[in-house]
Amino acid sequence: MIDVLIEKIKEKQNPTVAGLDPKLDYIPEETVKKSFAEYGETFEGAADAIFEFNKELIDALCDIVPAVKPQSAYYEMYGIPGVTCLKRTIDYARDRGMYVILDAKRGDIGSTSEAYAVAYLGKTQIGEKRTAAFNADCLTVNPYLGTDCAQPFVKQCQNNGKAIFALVKTSNPSSGELQDLISGGKPIYEHVAALVKQWGIDNIGKYGYSQVGAVVGATYPQQAQQLRKQMPHTYFLVPGYGAQGGKAEDVAASFNGDGLGAIVNASRSIMCAYKKNGGSVGEAARAEAIRMRDDIVSVIK
Repeated sequence: MIDVLIEKIKEKQNPTVAGLDPKLDYIPEETVKKSFAEYGETFEGAADAIFEFNKELIDALCDIVPAVKPQSAYYEMYGIPGVTCLKRTIDYARDRGMYVILDAKRGDIGSTSEAYAVAYLGKTQIGEKRTAAFNADCLTVNPYLGTDCAQPFVKQCQNNGKAIFALVKTSNPSSGELQDLISGGKPIYEHVAALVKQWGIDNIGKYGYSQVGAVVGATYPQQAQQLRKQMPHTYFLVPGYGAQGGKAEDVAASFNGDGLGAIVNASRSIMCAYKKNGGSVGEAARAEAIRMRDDIVSVIK
């Protein structure tokens, strides 16, 4: 639930999340060579290298960063071993005390959404047993199919103490092609924001925030400011900081006056910090995560 994330943010005084979007190109050559020596140039070899890379990042960050956000596509591209690596990464991060936001942007017609919701946030019935397939703390959801798409995810939040972040105003350059179209006198993303707000209205946690959050890109600070006013009890997941061009001043509008209300993501700038700044993967990632934390905290105080 969102209260767990908020408590971890408050404990670490750090409103950021580290994205785990690994590709072999991001991983030190020696790590890749070691995995290939054992498993060959196979999906198994790639998945082993990725997991070792993720472990080093998680170990370096777990005491200063409240959450990680693995992007499922970067694991799926390595086949079944990649998906297994994703599950192992989720379990390892949770064992190290980190909150896990699985970035899969799922959403479909009702029955299919229900299956996705069970897979990522719930438990699957297998004979007499119910077992969690992925057991993420939180999932990103594409709500643009409407309420029957979103409700199965909301139900799993209520039943299992989970949370979701629904896409509202995304950070990519062409997001406005659809999201900014005017309908009924206001842009489409504002209509989606109203639905997201409604879906979470009966599921408010002890800190005053809904279990149904919103994805609001750092690259559109004016829209974020307007959405913050429209959705005062909705937590924002803010992508676009760092490699995508978003700055600390851009993300400030996503926070409320209580210093809460948003968690800011960075992926490549943390994962690949060792390539830019030298040192080990873990040391460089930790230094970059601290720099990012201090940069963002300086504008929200």
